[in-house]
Amino acid sequence: MRPRTFEEIGGQDELVGAGATLRTAVERDQVASMILWGPPGTGKTTLARLIADRTGVCFISFSAVLSGIKEIKDIMAAADRAAAGGGRRTLLFIDEIHRFNRAQQDAFLPYVEQGTIILIGATTENPSFAVNPALLSRCAVFVLHPLGEDDLVRLLRRALADPRGLAREGLAVEEADLRLLAARSAGDARRALNALETLALLASADGHGPADADRPGERTRTATRRDVERALQRSALLYDKTGEEHFNLISALHKSLRNGDADAALYWLARMLESGEDPLYVARRMIRFASEDVGNADPGALRLALLAREAFESLGMPEGALALAQAAIYLAAAPKSDSVYQAYERVVEDLRRGLTDPVPPARRNAPTPLLRDLGYGRGYRSAHDSTDGTADLDCLPERLRGRRYYDPKPVGQESALAARLRDLKEARARQAAERRRAGATTDGPRPRRTPG
Repeated sequence: MRPRTFEEIGGQDELVGAGATLRTAVERDQVASMILWGPPGTGKTTLARLIADRTGVCFISFSAVLSGIKEIKDIMAAADRAAAGGGRRTLLFIDEIHRFNRAQQDAFLPYVEQGTIILIGATTENPSFAVNPALLSRCAVFVLHPLGEDDLVRLLRRALADPRGLAREGLAVEEADLRLLAARSAGDARRALNALETLALLASADGHGPADADRPGERTRTATRRDVERALQRSALLYDKTGEEHFNLISALHKSLRNGDADAALYWLARMLESGEDPLYVARRMIRFASEDVGNADPGALRLALLAREAFESLGMPEGALALAQAAIYLAAAPKSDSVYQAYERVVEDLRRGLTDPVPPARRNAPTPLLRDLGYGRGYRSAHDSTDGTADLDCLPERLRGRRYYDPKPVGQESALAARLRDLKEARARQAAERRRAGATTDGPRPRRTPG
């Protein structure tokens, strides 16, 4: 059922619709090297074959999974000879080009640059990361999107009626069931057709064989919803634990939690877990979220995230998924503050700027007479000696005195924390003023002999 014309391709109107850039280039025979990027079953191979048919080139196809550098060199040499002899141009289609390593991808560079070959690479991975920059810069990138439900339904109807498909099976499928097949296929035409073929096989196995050879168009059975469910078994979940979809889904979960949308957070959480993601990876990301996005606005969020991971380690799947779901709902509902994250980033920025001065002497411990003689601990004043619970003591290096890293937000429990920090700062300022009025020196009592 591979589409034979641009009109039969579904869901990619931006590329192959009337007047679209790629279609116009093909119709004018002005095709250049390109990368076709999209999820499985969206028409990458089909589009490459259509381009070859419409432009009259010598079409060569091979998979990066099965081919190596020797095959590449042989093909390049043959393309070189054909170009030198005035023969047809060579269109080289490479499926899963992201599986080629850097050296293998570099082997194409001179031939693409000279125009010896038209390279069409197909990939399910983001070309920005999966294709060498030098090769990528010589190729146009076209993005194919998952097929919509209407596109898939049209494809399934055509498969039921087309002699190349299932016309001889005489199978009728209700509109609602076609839409169920489409909805469960995750925008993947191949999955939808495989499910439809399985449905036809189930009908045959149940004693409803193909129509009479003399009456190929006669329907022998209307599929039931039970047949459709059996054919589907479960929804097709697009996922790659090491590819871009992995990062897309965890990003969606993180942003749903940050936005306080518990329903969306549960959806993305379940989608990852049911697709085979490592649940402990998800748990670790939620622990990070508890510090990065909730922080001191609700310190209990970090405790709950840690407990959710511990519960999952005790229960495993599927029972442990509920502990992660409970944590996700709590994190979504919790007040949000990224003050801790921002504070840490400000410190790191100063460190990268070289602000790594030595520890001031008053903040150093002095466990030996020599260190005391060198001034370690001189001027130290302990917070325990003050009724304010803080002491007039500059704890940052001199170049950073007065630097404010932590800027608490007036949300949740962080409001109380902010008030306490303000009180401590005011107490230190008051003590400093009193010391100045008293004409005190910077020297204070000898430090306590305490560790650290």
